[in-house]
Amino acid sequence: MYPMNRIASINRKTAETQIDLKINLDGTGVSNIDTGIGFFDHMLTLLSKHSLIDLDIRAVGDLHVDAHHTVEDVGICFGMALKQALTDKAGIRRYGSMILPMDETLVTVAVDLGGRPFCVWQAELPCEMLGAFNAPLAEEFWRSVSSAGLLNLHVILNYGRNSHHMVEAIFKGTARALRHAIEADPRNPGIPSTKGVL
Repeated sequence: MYPMNRIASINRKTAETQIDLKINLDGTGVSNIDTGIGFFDHMLTLLSKHSLIDLDIRAVGDLHVDAHHTVEDVGICFGMALKQALTDKAGIRRYGSMILPMDETLVTVAVDLGGRPFCVWQAELPCEMLGAFNAPLAEEFWRSVSSAGLLNLHVILNYGRNSHHMVEAIFKGTARALRHAIEADPRNPGIPSTKGVL
């Protein structure tokens, strides 16, 4: 069975960003977020709330350029923290999925915490600014999470019209899929793989 209080802390500094991130996979969805990008803060708050992962993020980035580096690097740090907090992944369900509606939008998400990074993104988002966040940056964030976290992530935007709703449904759906994947499997306390390692 996995240990409780699966926590991780990542501090990452580059010429473009400085990020301090902490997670607790066994939290209650409490978050404290400040990236300097209001819409992104909102999405990360939703990610925390719907995954029940406690999330603390402080990010200072080159927002005078644009939001891209900050969004991408926060994704890298979240993926790194997720991988670190999961340790050997014993006792988890490993897989999670969600079909999530939000008004006119429907999103399908599937996650495998199997140790191999792969992101399939079938979600064409219009280049629309949501505050200081360009909607297609959602893909950059989740690709970074998949790569740094060594997880398979499949995101399908079945349909939708409102860019805010589409991005929000993707974050909520992925959060719910992650929540299921990181939870304990009471019938299998071991590593959820025939290889014996993930």
